[in-house]
Amino acid sequence: MIRSLVCAAALLAVAACGRSDPGLDQTGPQPDLPDIRQTLLPPMKIAKPVGWGDEVPTAPNGYTVTALATDLKIPRQMLVLPNGDILVAEGRGGGAPKLRPKDVIAGVIKKKGNTQVESGDRVTLLRDADGDGRAEVRAVFVDDLNAPYGLAFVDGYLYVAEQDQLVRFPYQDGQTRITAAPERVTRLPSQINHHWTKALTASADGQTLYVGIGSNSNVGERGMAVEEERAVVWAVDRITGARRTVATGIRNPTALAIEPNTSALWAVVNERDEIGPQLVPDYLTTVREGAFYGWPYSYWGQNIDPRVRPQKPELVARAVRPDYALGSHVAALGLSFARDGGFGGPFTEGAFVGQHGSWNRQDLAGYKVVWVPFSGGRPSGEPVDFLTGFLDGERARGRPVGVVFDPARRILLVADDLSNTVWRVAPRAGTQTGGSVAAPAR
Repeated sequence: MIRSLVCAAALLAVAACGRSDPGLDQTGPQPDLPDIRQTLLPPMKIAKPVGWGDEVPTAPNGYTVTALATDLKIPRQMLVLPNGDILVAEGRGGGAPKLRPKDVIAGVIKKKGNTQVESGDRVTLLRDADGDGRAEVRAVFVDDLNAPYGLAFVDGYLYVAEQDQLVRFPYQDGQTRITAAPERVTRLPSQINHHWTKALTASADGQTLYVGIGSNSNVGERGMAVEEERAVVWAVDRITGARRTVATGIRNPTALAIEPNTSALWAVVNERDEIGPQLVPDYLTTVREGAFYGWPYSYWGQNIDPRVRPQKPELVARAVRPDYALGSHVAALGLSFARDGGFGGPFTEGAFVGQHGSWNRQDLAGYKVVWVPFSGGRPSGEPVDFLTGFLDGERARGRPVGVVFDPARRILLVADDLSNTVWRVAPRAGTQTGGSVAAPAR
């Protein structure tokens, strides 16, 4: 009886700590940051997968959404080749050992919200030559890869960031399969691989490849020795493979992109867990040369995380505040900037951000694609829901990952790794305004 009462009290405490304050605004350059809430067992909740059936995601008025391809094997990030062919990296990596009982529980919770198909470990090519929104050509472009994630194309070469190395393949226009052996550009940190994804983009001049490398823990609980060259962004010379560290303390940079007006490097970053449903906001930020973004010692600039021992006040003193908050635990995994006028209207200059969705708060967050308006190469307003419908109450039809805007065809592609679909969003024939804007995201 006493044991039951203790368990019930613990569950009530977790539920109470899991409640969010709807009055907090956690988006934009100055998000509201509540007090830290630590619990023995953090609140966890995942949206139950149910599939789309005959439904499709919801876009603004004036747009049409079609399934470009289905039955993929965990689509993650995408790339549009110069001829319009679309490459999709498919797979799942990682495999870090569990340290604590809560790690085991979190793993079970997260698994319930993911697809159950096997990892593709490949790059698939999709071709929609007639532009009807359905890929009439589908081929395995490169296979036998080790959890591929980031993709880039420069000067006749396809670059693929696997979970342990950056490789390249020669490419000829129009080919639908690569049989050449991969050429290693550089090894990537892969010990433990708690955060296994390796984001990738090329600089505006194509000479440098930027790689995002996530931390090996939530907040340093595995010890800092295994965090060497983790929670960083690298700059890699694409010819020689020589690399240098651009930024540090950037917990999990899951997608990288070049802002077209300034050629600046931007990232979306997943922040830490277990200190409350509204701490810490995931964010969108420029990746500044030599900057330290706080992890694990502080968050959102110089807010101390008391769990980290020993502290390093000298590092916290120079911690950089990110540019733009996206909301806590939304799990931003996709980033793509509109180019050449975007869709026009309200979607002319800015960034599309794919939000995979929360698992560690009682009220679900994310599970959508948002638009962040820019002006002069900087965020300039509140985020706007662009593609929704992934949540049906507390059930998940899908979960967005990578997003790619294709300016030549004026379409947005969204990888959904729960329904294993690539969605195509395009203006309906005759649309001139870019569609009406939904209510600001919160």
